[in-house]
Amino acid sequence: MATTSGDGAPPRAGRREWTGLAVLTLPTLLLALDMSVLYLALPRLSADLGADAVEQLWIMDVYGFMIAGFLVTMGSLGDRIGRRRLLLVGSAAFAAASVLAACSTGPAMLIGARAVLGIAGATLMPSTLALIGNMFADARQRGVAIAVWMSAFMGGTAVGPLVGGALLEHFWWGSAFLLGVPVMVLLMATAPFLLPEYRDPRGGRLDLASVALSLGAVLPLVYGLKEIARQGPAAGPALAAVAGLAVGALFVRRQRRLADPLLDLRLVADRSIRAGLTIMLLGAVTMVGSFLLISLYLQLVAGLSPFVAGLWTIPGAVAMVAGTTLSPLAARRLRPAYVLAAGMAVAATGLLLIAQVRDSSDVGVLVLGHVVVCFGAGPMGAICTELVLGAAPPERAGSASAMSETSAEFGIALGVAALGSLAGAVYRADLEVPGGVPGDAAAAARGGITGAAEAAGRLPGAAGAELLEAARAAFVTGLQVTVVLSAVLAAGLAVLAAVTLRHLRPTEAAPDGARRDPVPVAD
Repeated sequence: MATTSGDGAPPRAGRREWTGLAVLTLPTLLLALDMSVLYLALPRLSADLGADAVEQLWIMDVYGFMIAGFLVTMGSLGDRIGRRRLLLVGSAAFAAASVLAACSTGPAMLIGARAVLGIAGATLMPSTLALIGNMFADARQRGVAIAVWMSAFMGGTAVGPLVGGALLEHFWWGSAFLLGVPVMVLLMATAPFLLPEYRDPRGGRLDLASVALSLGAVLPLVYGLKEIARQGPAAGPALAAVAGLAVGALFVRRQRRLADPLLDLRLVADRSIRAGLTIMLLGAVTMVGSFLLISLYLQLVAGLSPFVAGLWTIPGAVAMVAGTTLSPLAARRLRPAYVLAAGMAVAATGLLLIAQVRDSSDVGVLVLGHVVVCFGAGPMGAICTELVLGAAPPERAGSASAMSETSAEFGIALGVAALGSLAGAVYRADLEVPGGVPGDAAAAARGGITGAAEAAGRLPGAAGAELLEAARAAFVTGLQVTVVLSAVLAAGLAVLAAVTLRHLRPTEAAPDGARRDPVPVAD
């Protein structure tokens, strides 16, 4: 149980809270794993279910769409009905949808199951993070707890393809989905005993019009950004993104008029929350586009299998976990602004190291640069999340958590769209199609390195090898330009963090009791 000192300091977490944190890492690990485990299973399940190219895209993307669309709603709902209750409901729904996905008999059924998985997943992320914010009132302990929570998420992302590969070697593709069932059963069995309940006692009814506006803003915007990243600038995705922004403006206007809004925009008035959300969004933009290109380089330039390419990304994941875990310890002695600025400067150095990659023989240089980038990026998520949670009133922890997660989701989508489009534009400008290559193969090659690799495989003799070599050289040029720009953005974020957060003290020196105690609800 948490203990309270007699000097007015916030209560310190005890054994129950730390054991509860271990329980909360389970759904976090699973959600991240479920996002990445499908990459290896997609070819086999597509063949078994007869999924065409469009259906495959929806099988992959609908999960992320639903998570992004429902984060705000579920964060606010947890504030109203109780975070533990929402966590348990979401866990049951996630387990049921996992079984449904594993037993799918057609593409439509699997797409529907993945959509339900996404909605259920949107209940888990803000609930787990809000509970951490409520359980760990002490700033020092909360920073460590958030770092552990984020490390679980990063670990799940890294091992997802490896777990998927191991399962597919021995079982059918549905086994990748069944991973969620025992995890959720364990969570539902232990949560009532280890996790306290918290909710806003003054919370009113959920505003359904705000829910509709939230979905109408987030879903078209994320869809438009993803499609722009996938196929380049086009009228349809651009209109979807613009429509999402327009509905988002209506959503903001309505929230400002409501006495009990779905998303309390007054939270953004706090400069620590505002700075944390901004750095998280821009940091995700900076990093995710480069990470996508790194994965493509390993498979399409270096010629590695998806499984081996996944192995080469593990050192980076370990480095990010290390950076995340060490950052709250550093923030005890140093100002968070300086820890964040130093981390982004290290990330910028790693990106410039990746820019030295010249051809398929530079895998070692790329992996080393990736490790440096990941270590430097680690403090960003942990410290910014702590800034948002620590500055928010406990009764609004769910909304604050949802804002944090939504900021990261938008940053990821925007980074893939913006930096992916930049890399594609540089690739097309730099590509020199060898003479004698048929027009259809040349057109496919200009569409991207994936199309070039497929076209080269259909060409006889030296023509295919020459086309693939030209595509690889153009891709490396696009990679170099993109990571240099990312390095500039990372350096800018270092300056932004140092300037906007310099007022925050190290956690060892922070005044005790600055944050109000959470409002528990009887179990």
